[in-house]
Amino acid sequence: MTKISLGIIGGGQLGSLLCAAGKNININTVVISDDEDSPAKHFADHFIYSKYDNEENLTKFTSMVDKITYEFENIPYDVLSKLNKVKKVDPNPEVNKIVQHRYSEKNFLIKKNIKTTDFEKIVNESDIKKNKNLLPGILKTSTLGYDGKGQYKLNNLEDLDNHKINFDREFVLEKLVNLEKEISVVITRFSKDNYEIYEPIENLHEEQILKYSTIPAKINLSHFKKSQEWAKLISEELQYVGTLCVEFFIDKDQNLYVNEIAPRVHNSGHLTINAYNISQFENHIRAVCGLEKIKLEKICNAKMINIIGDEINNYRNKKYTEKEFFFDYLKKEIKPKRKMGHLTIIENK
Repeated sequence: MTKISLGIIGGGQLGSLLCAAGKNININTVVISDDEDSPAKHFADHFIYSKYDNEENLTKFTSMVDKITYEFENIPYDVLSKLNKVKKVDPNPEVNKIVQHRYSEKNFLIKKNIKTTDFEKIVNESDIKKNKNLLPGILKTSTLGYDGKGQYKLNNLEDLDNHKINFDREFVLEKLVNLEKEISVVITRFSKDNYEIYEPIENLHEEQILKYSTIPAKINLSHFKKSQEWAKLISEELQYVGTLCVEFFIDKDQNLYVNEIAPRVHNSGHLTINAYNISQFENHIRAVCGLEKIKLEKICNAKMINIIGDEINNYRNKKYTEKEFFFDYLKKEIKPKRKMGHLTIIENK
């Protein structure tokens, strides 16, 4: 049987973990990244350093692969669409077009009767003043924001002066919820009504960066079921192929809201590598490559700790127990607020 070659756009830690999963199931991986020192360089079978609009390198990339996927959603739609005409891209670029823009993403959810926080599109400072009923709130860039980047907490109109916001791009203003906890649901859709779904994961952020993820989540049965139902509905409505993550808020009044959709494997799902028979990464590859779907089985409970910045120095060259699994992303440079690795600790169910 000919070995399938999967092209991956983006070479961060998610790309690295996709490459590692690919090796486990005999999939050849080719990564193209605009970062010459991408972590995935250490894990891919082939690595191409290139800007994403370099026609010559994109042609080389497509010639080396059978299928294409991506590890982050902020790739220009035009690039993905062009590649999709040469080799199949999953998730479909049309999905990315909806989800990479916060305003279109939230309108998509509203149309499907899925609850989100109250929001409005913001193009200038006067739009915030017109929508001061949404304060306190979070002002987020409509595109390119992650790990708290491009986000400003506004308690009142006076905070606008404190942040000195440059309105050279579009924003979305979201009303703050009285937050009790955050959860996420990771789902892999193979085809119509054909998917595998992981149990909800409880997440804790520090300085707007995910720090801890745990299963089982301490939530009631209603939130368990509804979060999975909404994740299924979203993946079906998008006709999604691959692994997708839906992030949720639960407020003090026990209302459930969808915060964001991540059209890719997700940081909170790292614990699936050790807690399940099939990880989110392997399932993504199986789906986009048209491989057999294997029924998910939870092996154990787990907690994942993100290792941020120079914390990595405390984890390297350390001895671990048989229930601890350390993942070093092998990033060349240590920076504050940069995800450098993670540790997963498993325990009996």
